Amino acid sequence: MKCPHCMIGIHAAFIGNNAFTRGRTNWSMQFMTCPECEEPIINILEASPGIHKIHPAYPSKQASRPLPLEVPAPYKQDFAEAVAVLPVSPKASAALSRRGLQAVLRDKAGVTSKDLFDQIEEVINSGKVPSHLTDGLHAVRNIGNFAAHPVKSKSSGEIVEVEDGEAEWNLDVLESLFDFYFVEPAKTAKRKAELNAKLKAAGKPELP
Repeated sequence: MKCPHCMIGIHAAFIGNNAFTRGRTNWSMQFMTCPECEEPIINILEASPGIHKIHPAYPSKQASRPLPLEVPAPYKQDFAEAVAVLPVSPKASAALSRRGLQAVLRDKAGVTSKDLFDQIEEVINSGKVPSHLTDGLHAVRNIGNFAAHPVKSKSSGEIVEVEDGEAEWNLDVLESLFDFYFVEPAKTAKRKAELNAKLKAAGKPELP
């Protein structure tokens, strides 16, 4: 199984407790700690004749959208909070994800503009990110209707009205940025280190 927190493959070693039986249905709980990230995993089990269901209790299936370990904690925290509040308040989720977008664009893309609208424009015009990312960032402004809600650009963390699908789209684009700036470079560095180790062992020049 994969840990719902860190998404690393682990051996399922749940400890179970019987809870109660109602009619012909038995309810119980199983729990374990991920050996990789040390986060708890808790499930509620529903068992009756012909039925066996597992209901994720923590992290809940609805509020869980794990990120790779390569994504640094500060970015991961805002993303996790945006995911967690999405079912309850898309407005709050969108505010958190807009703030996350600004943080990544500022820290990794090196934008200098103050407003989110202009920061996205800088990245699009830089030619340093793939087209699917520029398209996604451009859509953040369009779906969010920044023209009608300039506060989304000037004070990105403000909780304001959102358009249908806006909060979800922001999270998708933010996740794509994480992949581009953190995950893929880490994978490339790992592959390069492995190749250099083989070249060194063979007495050949290493890659710079």
